[in-house]
Amino acid sequence: MQENGFKRVPKTGVIYVMAKAQAHGFYYGNPEWSNLGQGAPETGNLAASPARLCEIALNEISAEYSPVAGDIELRKAVAHLYNTRFRVDKSSQYTYENVAISSGGRSALCRIAATIDNVNLGHFLPDYTAYEELLNVFNGFVSIPISYPSKTGFKANASEMKKAMINLGLGAMLLSNPCNPSGQVIIGEELEALVEGAKEVGCSMIFDEFYSHYIYNHQIEALSAASYVEDVNRDNILIVDGLTKNWRYPGLRISWTLGPKKVIEGIASAGSFLDGGAVHAIQKAAIPLLSPEHAKEESLSIQGAFVIKRDYMYKRLVNMGFVLSSLPEGGFYCFASLENMPAELQDGMEFFKRLLKEKVICVPGEFFDVNPGHRRKTVNTRLKKYVRFSFGPSLNELTLGLDRIEMLIRAHH
Repeated sequence: MQENGFKRVPKTGVIYVMAKAQAHGFYYGNPEWSNLGQGAPETGNLAASPARLCEIALNEISAEYSPVAGDIELRKAVAHLYNTRFRVDKSSQYTYENVAISSGGRSALCRIAATIDNVNLGHFLPDYTAYEELLNVFNGFVSIPISYPSKTGFKANASEMKKAMINLGLGAMLLSNPCNPSGQVIIGEELEALVEGAKEVGCSMIFDEFYSHYIYNHQIEALSAASYVEDVNRDNILIVDGLTKNWRYPGLRISWTLGPKKVIEGIASAGSFLDGGAVHAIQKAAIPLLSPEHAKEESLSIQGAFVIKRDYMYKRLVNMGFVLSSLPEGGFYCFASLENMPAELQDGMEFFKRLLKEKVICVPGEFFDVNPGHRRKTVNTRLKKYVRFSFGPSLNELTLGLDRIEMLIRAHH
């Protein structure tokens, strides 16, 4: 429906959740609330974390426009980090020409979507809520949903994904790894098989790796499909990451895309009309954060701090009666089923609304049933009985929220 020539633009899942919370009195820094909904990590010092960026300088150079593709020194730093972490044994190396800088993950994904040709693009259920409007607004391609099986805890299978590429005639595939919201991880031989299968079929892969430092069950510093790219300029593998989660600077809105040089040129061109480029001064300030030494310290400190919070939240949720198939292997979410809750608490949206009255925020599972344009006319999504809880905040905030969730459940028994 139009109003004065403008169409209605719906709020994406998490934006809807936060708007409802603010209507109930939530604001950032309010000690009375526990925000287990928004996907943001705590931003202060962690044990063994490197020194945090505390100020950003502005001079005559950084006061100028940044190149739309990004500051060259930052692009070089990104390329060097990936070569050092994931490609020391590869003759083909990333250069700054394989990197585009954007103002946040959504901006990076919008640029990519604007460059995708007229192909079938596969996306997965459940996955990141913002994909829904992203895949709807850019209609030069056809988005096709592929469901992860709930009986395996929404675990991906490289062989089945390759079959989907062939059977659905996919020209591209988009997925988060680690997965938001399930915490499942495609790693090692499984990730290698997925990349190789995509290359065999001729399906471009877009890996959203925004949680690639949050890896718990594997003794690795970080995760990336970059480990299995043979030729950085021939293999159509795109990787998106940024400072938001893995460096714990959501407010800086800096992300990057790695891929073949020709594709990156197109992505930069899309940025010229979509967003104009990221803030120059912030890009300059971010360069030291991308050193391999700093990145390793940040990753290890994250893993040490967040595994404690993961185990704490998981144990408490299970003890309350939530159903979780397994400990999350990555990310900082527990995607919990309400199937064993009292009858009036088994609907994710209703659970969310009742928790707001207790000053606790979660995200209804149905928002992760990515449905661009609402073309699938499903009435009862299989995710209606799920909610997503974040263990991104501090342990004190988690405790506050979990205590109130437990009180809510007890009140309905």
